[in-house]
Amino acid sequence: MQELFLGKRYHTLDYFFKNKFGTKIAKIPLSGGFTCPNRDGTKGTGGCIYCSGALSGDFAGKAEDSIEKQFSDIADMMSKKWKNTKYMAYFQTGTGTYADIAKLEYLYNAAISQPDVVSLSVATRPDCISKECFSLLEKISKKTYLTVELGLQSVHDTTGRIINRQSTYAEFLQSFTTLKNLGIDVCVHLINGLPFETVDMMNESVRTVSELLPWSLKLHLLHVIRRTECEKMYNRGEFRTFEKDEYVSLVCDQLQMIDKRIVMQRLTGDGKRDELVAPLWSIRKFELLNSIDAEMERRGAIQGDKA
Repeated sequence: MQELFLGKRYHTLDYFFKNKFGTKIAKIPLSGGFTCPNRDGTKGTGGCIYCSGALSGDFAGKAEDSIEKQFSDIADMMSKKWKNTKYMAYFQTGTGTYADIAKLEYLYNAAISQPDVVSLSVATRPDCISKECFSLLEKISKKTYLTVELGLQSVHDTTGRIINRQSTYAEFLQSFTTLKNLGIDVCVHLINGLPFETVDMMNESVRTVSELLPWSLKLHLLHVIRRTECEKMYNRGEFRTFEKDEYVSLVCDQLQMIDKRIVMQRLTGDGKRDELVAPLWSIRKFELLNSIDAEMERRGAIQGDKA
Protein backbone atom coordinates (compact mmCIF):
# COMPACT_ATOMS: atom_id res chain seq x y z
CA MET A 1 0.00 0.00 0.00
CA GLN A 2 1.35 3.41 -0.92
CA GLU A 3 1.84 6.05 1.78
CA LEU A 4 -1.32 7.96 2.67
CA PHE A 5 -1.61 11.74 2.74
CA LEU A 6 -2.02 12.44 6.49
CA GLY A 7 -4.44 9.53 6.60
CA LYS A 8 -6.31 10.56 3.45
CA ARG A 9 -6.21 8.57 0.22
CA TYR A 10 -5.79 11.67 -1.89
CA HIS A 11 -3.32 14.58 -1.89
CA THR A 12 -5.06 17.18 0.25
CA LEU A 13 -4.29 20.89 0.45
CA ASP A 14 -3.79 20.47 4.19
CA TYR A 15 -1.11 17.85 3.52
CA PHE A 16 0.62 20.13 1.02
CA PHE A 17 0.59 23.18 3.30
CA LYS A 18 1.81 21.30 6.37
CA ASN A 19 4.72 19.95 4.34
CA LYS A 20 5.50 23.37 2.83
CA PHE A 21 4.96 25.64 5.83
CA GLY A 22 4.99 23.24 8.78
CA THR A 23 1.65 24.49 10.08
CA LYS A 24 -2.04 24.85 9.34
CA ILE A 25 -2.85 27.40 6.62
CA ALA A 26 -6.36 28.86 6.46
CA LYS A 27 -7.79 30.62 3.41
CA ILE A 28 -9.20 34.11 3.82
CA PRO A 29 -11.64 34.77 0.91
CA LEU A 30 -11.48 38.41 -0.13
CA SER A 31 -13.37 40.56 -2.61
CA GLY A 32 -11.52 43.10 -4.73
CA GLY A 33 -14.72 44.40 -6.29
CA PHE A 34 -13.94 42.58 -9.54
CA THR A 35 -16.56 42.05 -12.18
CA CYS A 36 -16.29 39.72 -15.18
CA PRO A 37 -15.93 40.34 -18.93
CA ASN A 38 -18.68 37.79 -19.41
CA ARG A 39 -21.06 39.99 -17.44
CA ASP A 40 -20.15 43.57 -18.35
CA GLY A 41 -20.62 43.10 -22.10
CA THR A 42 -16.93 42.89 -23.03
CA LYS A 43 -17.31 39.21 -23.94
CA GLY A 44 -20.92 38.57 -23.00
CA THR A 45 -23.68 39.23 -20.52
CA GLY A 46 -25.27 37.11 -17.86
CA GLY A 47 -22.10 35.19 -17.07
CA CYS A 48 -21.69 31.43 -17.11
CA ILE A 49 -25.03 29.70 -16.70
CA TYR A 50 -24.29 28.42 -13.18
CA CYS A 51 -22.66 31.54 -11.70
CA SER A 52 -24.44 33.19 -8.79
CA GLY A 53 -25.21 36.88 -8.54
CA ALA A 54 -22.28 37.11 -6.11
CA LEU A 55 -19.92 35.97 -8.90
CA SER A 56 -19.03 32.79 -6.98
CA GLY A 57 -17.96 34.83 -3.98
CA ASP A 58 -20.87 34.04 -1.67
CA PHE A 59 -18.57 33.42 1.29
CA ALA A 60 -16.01 36.18 0.66
CA GLY A 61 -15.65 39.55 2.36
CA LYS A 62 -17.67 42.59 1.32
CA ALA A 63 -16.25 44.53 -1.62
CA GLU A 64 -17.20 47.86 -0.04
CA ASP A 65 -14.90 47.12 2.90
CA SER A 66 -11.15 47.65 2.78
CA ILE A 67 -8.87 44.64 2.36
CA GLU A 68 -7.68 45.23 5.92
CA LYS A 69 -11.22 45.09 7.34
CA GLN A 70 -12.26 42.09 5.24
CA PHE A 71 -9.16 40.23 6.31
CA SER A 72 -9.48 41.13 9.98
CA ASP A 73 -13.16 40.15 10.19
CA ILE A 74 -12.63 36.74 8.60
CA ALA A 75 -9.31 36.00 10.31
CA ASP A 76 -10.95 36.67 13.69
CA MET A 77 -13.49 33.94 12.93
CA MET A 78 -10.82 31.57 11.64
CA SER A 79 -8.66 32.03 14.74
CA LYS A 80 -11.49 30.73 16.92
CA LYS A 81 -11.53 27.51 14.88
CA TRP A 82 -7.79 27.02 14.46
CA LYS A 83 -5.10 28.21 16.85
CA ASN A 84 -1.63 29.34 15.73
CA THR A 85 -2.55 29.27 12.05
CA LYS A 86 -1.08 31.19 9.13
CA TYR A 87 -3.13 32.46 6.19
CA MET A 88 -3.55 32.38 2.45
CA ALA A 89 -5.25 35.55 1.16
CA TYR A 90 -7.64 34.50 -1.58
CA PHE A 91 -9.22 36.79 -4.18
CA GLN A 92 -12.20 34.57 -4.88
CA THR A 93 -14.96 36.82 -6.17
CA GLY A 94 -15.28 37.64 -9.86
CA THR A 95 -12.30 37.71 -12.22
CA GLY A 96 -9.31 38.49 -10.03
CA THR A 97 -7.09 39.89 -12.81
CA TYR A 98 -9.78 41.99 -14.48
CA ALA A 99 -8.94 45.55 -13.44
CA ASP A 100 -6.48 48.36 -14.04
CA ILE A 101 -2.95 47.15 -13.33
CA ALA A 102 -2.43 49.82 -10.64
CA LYS A 103 -5.53 48.63 -8.80
CA LEU A 104 -4.40 45.01 -9.05
CA GLU A 105 -0.96 45.85 -7.67
CA TYR A 106 -2.51 47.77 -4.78
CA LEU A 107 -4.94 44.95 -3.92
CA TYR A 108 -2.41 42.14 -4.15
CA ASN A 109 0.14 44.00 -2.03
CA ALA A 110 -2.50 44.97 0.52
CA ALA A 111 -3.52 41.33 0.85
CA ILE A 112 -0.02 39.93 1.33
CA SER A 113 0.76 42.67 3.87
CA GLN A 114 -1.84 41.42 6.34
CA PRO A 115 -0.70 39.71 9.57
CA ASP A 116 0.48 36.10 9.23
CA VAL A 117 -0.23 35.92 5.49
CA VAL A 118 2.26 33.54 3.85
CA SER A 119 0.50 33.03 0.52
CA LEU A 120 -1.78 34.67 -2.04
CA SER A 121 -4.23 32.98 -4.40
CA VAL A 122 -5.92 34.78 -7.31
CA ALA A 123 -8.92 33.24 -9.08
CA THR A 124 -9.44 34.36 -12.67
CA ARG A 125 -10.44 33.50 -16.20
CA PRO A 126 -7.70 32.10 -18.47
CA ASP A 127 -8.60 34.62 -21.19
CA CYS A 128 -8.27 37.59 -18.85
CA ILE A 129 -4.58 37.95 -17.98
CA SER A 130 -2.79 40.73 -19.85
CA LYS A 131 0.96 40.86 -20.49
CA GLU A 132 1.22 43.53 -17.80
CA CYS A 133 -0.69 41.31 -15.40
CA PHE A 134 1.58 38.33 -16.07
CA SER A 135 4.51 40.62 -15.20
CA LEU A 136 2.77 41.76 -12.02
CA LEU A 137 2.00 38.19 -10.99
CA GLU A 138 5.64 37.25 -11.51
CA LYS A 139 6.68 40.17 -9.29
CA ILE A 140 4.21 39.19 -6.57
CA SER A 141 5.45 35.59 -6.73
CA LYS A 142 8.89 36.86 -5.64
CA LYS A 143 7.32 38.30 -2.46
CA THR A 144 5.07 35.45 -1.36
CA TYR A 145 3.91 31.99 -2.33
CA LEU A 146 1.51 32.78 -5.18
CA THR A 147 -1.01 30.49 -6.83
CA VAL A 148 -3.38 31.35 -9.68
CA GLU A 149 -6.70 29.57 -10.15
CA LEU A 150 -7.96 29.18 -13.72
CA GLY A 151 -11.63 28.42 -14.34
CA LEU A 152 -11.68 25.85 -17.14
CA GLN A 153 -14.68 23.69 -16.09
CA SER A 154 -14.39 21.37 -19.12
CA VAL A 155 -11.82 20.73 -21.85
CA HIS A 156 -14.70 20.47 -24.33
CA ASP A 157 -15.42 23.69 -26.21
CA THR A 158 -18.87 22.33 -27.11
CA THR A 159 -19.63 22.41 -23.39
CA GLY A 160 -18.01 25.83 -23.11
CA ARG A 161 -20.55 27.19 -25.58
CA ILE A 162 -23.45 25.56 -23.74
CA ILE A 163 -22.43 27.06 -20.42
CA ASN A 164 -21.73 30.48 -22.01
CA ARG A 165 -18.08 30.35 -20.89
CA GLN A 166 -16.99 32.71 -23.68
CA SER A 167 -13.44 31.35 -23.65
CA THR A 168 -11.75 28.36 -25.28
CA TYR A 169 -9.57 25.47 -24.22
CA ALA A 170 -6.79 26.91 -26.40
CA GLU A 171 -6.92 30.16 -24.39
CA PHE A 172 -6.70 28.15 -21.20
CA LEU A 173 -3.62 26.29 -22.45
CA GLN A 174 -1.92 29.55 -23.39
CA SER A 175 -2.38 31.12 -19.94
CA PHE A 176 -1.65 27.87 -18.13
CA THR A 177 1.63 27.42 -19.99
CA THR A 178 2.68 31.04 -19.48
CA LEU A 179 2.07 30.82 -15.72
CA LYS A 180 3.97 27.54 -15.43
CA ASN A 181 6.88 29.02 -17.37
CA LEU A 182 6.93 31.91 -14.87
CA GLY A 183 7.21 29.38 -12.05
CA ILE A 184 3.72 30.16 -10.73
CA ASP A 185 1.67 27.26 -9.38
CA VAL A 186 -1.70 26.86 -11.10
CA CYS A 187 -4.94 25.42 -9.77
CA VAL A 188 -7.44 24.30 -12.43
CA HIS A 189 -11.21 24.22 -11.86
CA LEU A 190 -13.36 21.49 -13.40
CA ILE A 191 -17.09 20.91 -12.92
CA ASN A 192 -18.72 17.49 -12.87
CA GLY A 193 -22.32 17.36 -14.06
CA LEU A 194 -22.46 20.16 -16.62
CA PRO A 195 -25.51 19.98 -18.91
CA PHE A 196 -25.27 17.38 -21.71
CA GLU A 197 -21.86 16.11 -20.64
CA THR A 198 -21.47 12.35 -20.32
CA VAL A 199 -19.38 10.67 -17.65
CA ASP A 200 -16.85 9.82 -20.36
CA MET A 201 -16.56 13.53 -21.23
CA MET A 202 -16.06 14.46 -17.57
CA ASN A 203 -13.39 11.81 -17.20
CA GLU A 204 -11.68 13.01 -20.38
CA SER A 205 -11.42 16.49 -18.86
CA VAL A 206 -9.86 15.05 -15.72
CA ARG A 207 -7.36 12.87 -17.60
CA THR A 208 -6.39 15.69 -19.94
CA VAL A 209 -5.77 18.15 -17.11
CA SER A 210 -3.93 15.54 -15.04
CA GLU A 211 -1.50 15.00 -17.92
CA LEU A 212 -0.69 18.75 -17.82
CA LEU A 213 0.47 18.32 -14.21
CA PRO A 214 -0.99 21.47 -12.67
CA TRP A 215 -0.04 22.16 -9.07
CA SER A 216 -3.63 21.69 -7.97
CA LEU A 217 -7.10 20.70 -9.12
CA LYS A 218 -10.57 21.59 -7.89
CA LEU A 219 -13.39 19.22 -8.77
CA HIS A 220 -16.73 20.93 -8.35
CA LEU A 221 -20.16 19.34 -8.32
CA LEU A 222 -22.56 21.38 -10.45
CA HIS A 223 -24.91 23.27 -8.16
CA VAL A 224 -28.13 24.57 -9.63
CA ILE A 225 -28.51 28.01 -8.05
CA ARG A 226 -31.63 30.16 -7.99
CA ARG A 227 -32.00 32.94 -10.55
CA THR A 228 -29.46 31.48 -12.96
CA GLU A 229 -29.85 30.24 -16.53
CA CYS A 230 -28.87 26.84 -15.19
CA GLU A 231 -31.98 26.83 -13.01
CA LYS A 232 -34.17 27.57 -16.04
CA MET A 233 -32.60 24.68 -17.98
CA TYR A 234 -33.00 22.35 -15.01
CA ASN A 235 -36.65 23.30 -14.50
CA ARG A 236 -37.29 22.65 -18.20
CA GLY A 237 -35.93 19.14 -17.71
CA GLU A 238 -32.96 19.62 -20.06
CA PHE A 239 -30.58 17.82 -17.73
CA ARG A 240 -30.53 16.09 -14.37
CA THR A 241 -28.10 16.35 -11.47
CA PHE A 242 -26.15 13.49 -9.91
CA GLU A 243 -27.50 11.26 -7.19
CA LYS A 244 -25.13 11.07 -4.25
CA ASP A 245 -23.98 7.48 -4.86
CA GLU A 246 -23.33 8.26 -8.53
CA TYR A 247 -21.21 11.25 -7.61
CA VAL A 248 -19.20 9.37 -4.98
CA SER A 249 -18.39 6.65 -7.51
CA LEU A 250 -17.42 9.19 -10.18
CA VAL A 251 -15.09 11.17 -7.92
CA CYS A 252 -13.36 8.03 -6.69
CA ASP A 253 -12.82 6.91 -10.31
CA GLN A 254 -11.38 10.34 -11.09
CA LEU A 255 -9.09 10.39 -8.06
CA GLN A 256 -7.57 7.13 -9.21
CA MET A 257 -6.75 8.63 -12.62
CA ILE A 258 -5.25 11.89 -11.27
CA ASP A 259 -1.48 12.02 -10.83
CA LYS A 260 -0.65 11.74 -7.11
CA ARG A 261 1.55 14.86 -7.28
CA ILE A 262 -1.51 17.05 -7.95
CA VAL A 263 -3.05 18.67 -4.88
CA MET A 264 -6.80 18.10 -4.62
CA GLN A 265 -8.29 21.31 -3.22
CA ARG A 266 -11.92 20.34 -3.76
CA LEU A 267 -13.99 17.25 -4.44
CA THR A 268 -17.35 19.04 -4.34
CA GLY A 269 -18.55 22.61 -3.82
CA ASP A 270 -20.34 24.93 -1.42
CA GLY A 271 -23.83 25.97 -2.41
CA LYS A 272 -25.62 28.47 -0.18
CA ARG A 273 -28.46 26.61 1.50
CA ASP A 274 -31.09 29.25 0.71
CA GLU A 275 -29.99 29.57 -2.94
CA LEU A 276 -29.53 25.90 -3.86
CA VAL A 277 -32.11 24.25 -6.10
CA ALA A 278 -30.34 20.92 -6.71
CA PRO A 279 -28.87 18.55 -5.73
CA LEU A 280 -30.10 19.16 -2.19
CA TRP A 281 -28.10 16.25 -0.76
CA SER A 282 -24.94 18.26 -1.50
CA ILE A 283 -25.71 20.56 1.44
CA ARG A 284 -24.39 17.80 3.71
CA LYS A 285 -20.84 18.37 2.48
CA PHE A 286 -18.96 16.52 5.20
CA GLU A 287 -21.25 13.52 4.84
CA LEU A 288 -20.38 13.46 1.13
CA LEU A 289 -16.63 13.73 1.80
CA ASN A 290 -16.86 10.95 4.38
CA SER A 291 -18.62 8.79 1.79
CA ILE A 292 -15.82 9.42 -0.71
CA ASP A 293 -13.23 8.48 1.93
CA ALA A 294 -15.15 5.31 2.75
CA GLU A 295 -15.45 4.29 -0.91
CA MET A 296 -11.74 4.87 -1.54
CA GLU A 297 -10.96 2.72 1.49
CA ARG A 298 -13.41 0.02 0.39
CA ARG A 299 -11.65 -0.10 -2.99
CA GLY A 300 -8.20 -0.09 -1.40
CA ALA A 301 -7.59 2.83 -3.75
CA ILE A 302 -5.32 5.86 -3.55
CA GLN A 303 -4.98 8.91 -5.79
CA GLY A 304 -3.15 8.12 -9.00
CA ASP A 305 -3.10 4.34 -8.71
CA LYS A 306 -4.67 4.11 -12.19
CA ALA A 307 -2.99 7.18 -13.71
